[in-house]
Amino acid sequence: MRPALAILSLLLLACGKRQAPPGASVEPSARSKADALGAESAAVPASAAATSTSAASAPSAPKPGSPDDNLPFAADGTRVGSVAWRTWVYTDVGKQRTRYGYLRAGSVVDARGPAIQNEGCVGGWYRVNPRGFVCLGLGATLKLDDPVVIASVNRPVRGQGLPYLYALSKQTPPLLYFRLPSKAQMKEAEGMDVTERGVHFRELVQTQGLDKLVALQDAPPDFLNDGKKLDKPYGVKQPLQKGVEAGPSSADSGFAISKTFLWEGRAFGLTTELDLVALDRVNIVKPSAFHGVELGEDEGLPVAFVKDHYADHYTLDAHGQPQPKGSFGYREGMKLSGQKKPGGFLELRDGSWAAQISLRVLKVRDSFPSFATGDRKWVDISIREQSLVAYVGRRAVYATLVSTGRGGLGPHGDAPDSEFERLQATVRGTFMIYQKDVSSTMDGDEDQSDSFNLRDVPFVQYFHKGFALHGTYWHDEFGKVRSHGCVNLAPLDAAWLFEWTDPSVPPDWHGVVNKERGTVVYIHV
Repeated sequence: MRPALAILSLLLLACGKRQAPPGASVEPSARSKADALGAESAAVPASAAATSTSAASAPSAPKPGSPDDNLPFAADGTRVGSVAWRTWVYTDVGKQRTRYGYLRAGSVVDARGPAIQNEGCVGGWYRVNPRGFVCLGLGATLKLDDPVVIASVNRPVRGQGLPYLYALSKQTPPLLYFRLPSKAQMKEAEGMDVTERGVHFRELVQTQGLDKLVALQDAPPDFLNDGKKLDKPYGVKQPLQKGVEAGPSSADSGFAISKTFLWEGRAFGLTTELDLVALDRVNIVKPSAFHGVELGEDEGLPVAFVKDHYADHYTLDAHGQPQPKGSFGYREGMKLSGQKKPGGFLELRDGSWAAQISLRVLKVRDSFPSFATGDRKWVDISIREQSLVAYVGRRAVYATLVSTGRGGLGPHGDAPDSEFERLQATVRGTFMIYQKDVSSTMDGDEDQSDSFNLRDVPFVQYFHKGFALHGTYWHDEFGKVRSHGCVNLAPLDAAWLFEWTDPSVPPDWHGVVNKERGTVVYIHV
């Protein structure tokens, strides 16, 4: 359906190596020299930089900047904006501080002073809700009119499927423009008159029913007017710029797009990394409509999914015999009562019936692991069944189909013979979620034939080394092995699971690092 998938069918099979975030090693969050901070440090008044003597001397007051000093607070109007790809939120302001999580460029959060200055942050530390400290400087600012904050104002959508509009490069990938080009500049940069391409793309959006998904605005946002140049968030790769563009993206790229608009008769998208790409050079991703089955308090397994592209739906006639009354769609999920009828029919909870031969059934467990107790959350993943069931104790609350590593049941990442590098099977065992990202870039090794560069993979939940649960926008084959080792989820399932598991990600944050007990992930044959 999309030309790019001819290339990506072998390349984008799922989980690549985990890309290390900028500043992955613990180090001061801002340079100590005033010239590195520029006007930012000068913007912090001297009175704000001093800590409160009365608070420090009060017997019950926590030491300013300590782990006990980062509790939630009532907002007083002070706000901090992120101007970095990752603005880390720390447990305290000391040399041994660790990380709670991070903000993404454009995030604006409530903050509380007075600022705390030390050699690790000349610009001053501010407390943020619901906990932790951020450093003013290269990563954060009190100036909410900063160009990066303004350009990144559109935030990811959580809980409803894909957090952004996504697109995949065509064989001729888009140029990365850093300011709006004129028609003449587009012709010079791309070697052709692009007027016809712009018209064709707008027609395609209409004929394929993508107009609501793409949501083209009639004009560029104000921050691009008068030929203004886009500033990149700190921590994002800065390619060599010439004229109005910084060269082409790679042919195997996936993009997350935060804003779309018309300019000079051509549709453009603003990516999350603050590049401008012509949308006629990409294929718009239409998200998978597949999703699992959420189970109520009085419900549970078995659950079934239609495995054929067509399956009859039955009711019983006056003699108790199944009679067709319609059909089910491909991979449609259904809740089963557990009752069977001769001839291979299974009853649904609404009293209707389906032929078992057309269904993939997720059965009731006949035993449970030791950690399945009380109200503890855990995720049960079967490689053979390509299924995921979310449990609270021994009660199933959600069931769906997934795509695990294409190595199937072969040696996995912890195998002694290291066959994982060749087979790319999903690791098996019992783990806990230790980091969650609303979206995160994944890439493959550049010297391998299956390299890829997927921006903002949605709803990533790391549970063991580089293995993660995550949403997938580059394929729609859930229920089949497909990935490089991660557990691929449909967008709607990934969005649901991300909000359900622990640790939770605060609404204005982009990621958390687990310092407590995360949700258990149990992967088995």
